[in-house]
Amino acid sequence: MSPLLESLTAGLDALAQGDAAGLGEVRRAALAQALEAGVPSQRRERWKYTSLRALERRSFAASRALPELDAAALALPDGPRLVFANGRYCAALSRTAGLPEGVSLRPLSRALGEDAPQALAFLARRFETRDDVFAQLNAALAEEGAVLRVDAGVRVDAPLHLVFLGAPAQGDVAWALRHRIELGEGAHLKVVEHHLAAAPHAGLCNALAQIQLEPRAELCHVRIQSDAAGATHFLRTDTALAEASNYRRLDLELGAALSRHELNVGLLGHGARLHANGVLLGDGRRHLDTRLGIEHAARDTSCLLEWRGLGAQRSRAVFHGGILIQAGADGTDARLSNKNLLLSADAEIDTQPVLEIHADEVQAAHGATVGSLDETALFYLRSRGIPAAQAHRMLTAAFCREVLEVADGPLREAAEAALDLRLESLA
Repeated sequence: MSPLLESLTAGLDALAQGDAAGLGEVRRAALAQALEAGVPSQRRERWKYTSLRALERRSFAASRALPELDAAALALPDGPRLVFANGRYCAALSRTAGLPEGVSLRPLSRALGEDAPQALAFLARRFETRDDVFAQLNAALAEEGAVLRVDAGVRVDAPLHLVFLGAPAQGDVAWALRHRIELGEGAHLKVVEHHLAAAPHAGLCNALAQIQLEPRAELCHVRIQSDAAGATHFLRTDTALAEASNYRRLDLELGAALSRHELNVGLLGHGARLHANGVLLGDGRRHLDTRLGIEHAARDTSCLLEWRGLGAQRSRAVFHGGILIQAGADGTDARLSNKNLLLSADAEIDTQPVLEIHADEVQAAHGATVGSLDETALFYLRSRGIPAAQAHRMLTAAFCREVLEVADGPLREAAEAALDLRLESLA
């Protein structure tokens, strides 16, 4: 067994909440699956461009206590929020009072003690393939996360915030988070995820989010990952869209040494819609890996996917955009665009758009490009007296901002501020 798996699984028996929620057997079965599969190697197709050899030689202690935090130095968002630090719920920094009627926002640790078994059924989900190792580890080890439920017909205009802080601890620590977001029929919600560093650290976060949208529900979801340069992130998001539901999403991958996000969306109901955009910003020796798995399983569904990648210095960005149109999903409109800029001769960007169609009467298109900044545009800006570094920043910012339109109002403002701050550091 690798040092990584040995250290991550050492604390399974110490989970305080597992048996109390009837999850002991589920946890042990998931752990057995993960240990049998082992850490994915590049010989597996889904991990071909992401090497975990250095990671599997590392050891992590389980995060069991809140780190010391300087609340005054943290730029926490206003409004309702849940705050977690090194995977532990931080009640002192969270704000859940004053939520609209019909909205429930709680840490998973509280839901485990309060909810009926049927409300926690999502925790018993099985992940069967050998490529699902980190999802299996999450099923075995997660004891904290965010549980957000909105009743049918409830509209929430102000965004809710989920804040995940990484901080130094005694040695390198790891934590697993399990999130659940449910929107009832006709509900409307805006959510912003913030992944931030309270201070430099080299922790490992393994998170899994399950999202369910009932008929005619609408969710706008922005995730900003700007964790410390030494951090490691694995995130998987599984979303199910019912009839006429609408999921708008923006992902900004701006931090961490190694990050991988798997976004799986099933358009299961007639007329379901997905608009998911993102930016991968690589610098230093950062490795960013995003994998989309979009499945159209019902008639007249649509997806629009627009992603941008930037590769600077010795970074590497990996993008896989997979769209599957099942038999019977006639009337589907599926479009994927992945454009990338190489800002350094030592950077690398790998992009793989995949379109699989088993239905008639569909509209589908996909494309990917990798290039450099337009020399004509640079010359034009320089000829107007703009310094070279500023001209580069202006063009790269314009390139990335094209995809921010999926969010609006305060969500877009938060995304623009985070992106601009990181682009400044590339100069």
